[in-house]
Amino acid sequence: MIMFWNRREVFMGYSLEKFYEARQKLEAYNIKYTYKLASNNSTYFFESRRAYIGSLGENPALSTMYYLYVHKKNSEMACLALRSR
Repeated sequence: MIMFWNRREVFMGYSLEKFYEARQKLEAYNIKYTYKLASNNSTYFFESRRAYIGSLGENPALSTMYYLYVHKKNSEMACLALRSR
C-alpha cells in the first residue's frame, strides 16, 4: 500500500495530456501508483485564492497541478518507465 511515508513523487506538471501519458506508461509496466490533483479554483470560499484576488488574466490550463506517486521500492523502475517512449 502506498502511504505518504513510503512514496516517491515521479511526476509533477500542469499538462493533463502528459499526466495521462505518464499514467499509461506506469500501467504498461504494471507499477502501482497514486495521484493527487491540486487546483487553484477551489469551490470553498476560504480556501480559494480566486476568491481573494480573482482570476482575470490567468491561464485556465495552468490552474491544476498533477502529481503521481509510486512506492519507494518501485521508484527507479517508474523513472525508467517514464523515460521510455
